[in-house]
Amino acid sequence: MAAKIWKKVGFFILIIACIFNIMFKLVNKLPFLDELKTSAQYVLNKENAEKK
Repeated sequence: MAAKIWKKVGFFILIIACIFNIMFKLVNKLPFLDELKTSAQYVLNKENAEKK
């Protein structure tokens, strides 16, 4: 009897933790344009370092 209750409680906690994890990743994600700028800057710096 108690195992069924704890199983439901554990499932509920797991679902809530997954929802918070997904929401945290969505909120703190860099905008796509900033990501492109950062990637382009990295490539340019690497090319300049190889030329020198």
